[in-house]
Amino acid sequence: MRTRSDLMAFLADMNMDVTVTDHPPVFTVDEAQLHTAHLPGGHVKNLFLVDKTGEYWLVTCLDGQPLKVNALARFLGAPRFSFAKEEPLFELLGVRPGSVTPLALINDVACRVRPVIDEKLLRHERVNVHPLENTATVTLSSGDLLRFMRSFGHEPLIVDLDRSLDA
Repeated sequence: MRTRSDLMAFLADMNMDVTVTDHPPVFTVDEAQLHTAHLPGGHVKNLFLVDKTGEYWLVTCLDGQPLKVNALARFLGAPRFSFAKEEPLFELLGVRPGSVTPLALINDVACRVRPVIDEKLLRHERVNVHPLENTATVTLSSGDLLRFMRSFGHEPLIVDLDRSLDA
């Protein structure tokens, strides 16, 4: 599994303009806001989900986005969602709870995780995500986030998650 150092080297190799803000470990959006609210750009929350057939999904959206997990599954055409367990989170993405991030797709070389991004997040010029651990936040452009994901063979499904609330 790749580490934070590996990730940062990869971002540098791709000439991505990133800023790193170190902070104490955070496990929730509310905890993160205590240390990162001052950072410009969209702040994210991530859900690592598994559907009834065993397919894994990584949903990334703005931290204030309301979500209904089962309505989201219907909206995406997936069988019922539940929150994935810690073991597959580490096996597939190399992170622990509290550190979930779209940058963890660097570890999903088999492309077993389907990334979903809320379109409202991409309206922000810059976004704030964890660098494989919850002791820092990386700020990068939303375009670079997409470029990063695609460089590992992940084509994110970009959707309006507000529409999923009525599904």
